[in-house]
Amino acid sequence: MVTMHDVAAHAGVSASTVSRVFRNEESVSKATRKRVNDAMAALNYVPNMMARTFREGKASLLAIAVPSIADSFFASVIEGADSIAKTHGHAIAVTSLGDDPSRERPIVEALLRRQISSLVLVPIASDQSYLSTWLPHTPVVVIDREATGADVDVFLEDDRGGAIMAVDHLLRLGHQRIAFLGADDAVATTARRFDGYRQAIQDAGLSVEDQPVLFAGPSHIQEGIAGMLGAQDPPTALFSSNARTSVVVVRALQALKARGLAMVSFGDFPMADALDPSVSVIDQDPFRLGQAAAERALNRVADPEGSFENLTVFDVNLIPRGSSTPPSRA
Repeated sequence: MVTMHDVAAHAGVSASTVSRVFRNEESVSKATRKRVNDAMAALNYVPNMMARTFREGKASLLAIAVPSIADSFFASVIEGADSIAKTHGHAIAVTSLGDDPSRERPIVEALLRRQISSLVLVPIASDQSYLSTWLPHTPVVVIDREATGADVDVFLEDDRGGAIMAVDHLLRLGHQRIAFLGADDAVATTARRFDGYRQAIQDAGLSVEDQPVLFAGPSHIQEGIAGMLGAQDPPTALFSSNARTSVVVVRALQALKARGLAMVSFGDFPMADALDPSVSVIDQDPFRLGQAAAERALNRVADPEGSFENLTVFDVNLIPRGSSTPPSRA
């Protein structure tokens, strides 16, 4: 493993100078800073911040990076991870990645350069190969979406199976026109749920091409649904593929009750059980997901060479509520 002393020798400076460059201290000249940065790049060096943490006796820190801390699903993931971190004597640091894939790497690497013991990540980009440089020093656990180009522990929910469960539920109620609502088909979770939706429709002997499908961001969901309901053969049921979309749907659709539309949301959300009608959901148990990810991350810290199952897929459950109505009640 490349050390700070290796970088110093390569750059022709002292190890303390390398340390000052890494801390971005102004006392280092531009020429020296460039030599050190070039040496770091040539040797593929990243600092062992974990060792520094132990050496300085500072509190351990579990970092968590999610698309949005305002999203109720990810908020529950964070709570679950925090509950485990506390039992291990760790604090947590949380950041939002947003929805721009190009921002994932700089934000994540900014975290990895700090004194963190491990990282729980929900990827938003299509490539996580940049993590390979950091993995020898800092365990990374990915949740909700698989990582590409990085050998990390992954915890997922059964997206495809949950979608099949939701659509089968609506089919058993007698619905033949079931709309699929999704935010972005490029997101892996949405793609898996759409695949499950199509499978259930096909298994019922119906044509997927004849079903109404809408991929739209929150600002266009209302317009898209209005178009569906105004069609000659409108849907009698809605399958919303994520809780964020579901929240927009129930706010926009006063017609949900008036028209007798059935609905199942993939993912529970606040007040879903208190609405009129209350919304049936596929429960993902994000708190459990956060707990499992944090436990694995901290176990990797304690036992870097330990034998663990790299991929874990959790079952999901259907919670039927008031929105599970047959089309005859429309």
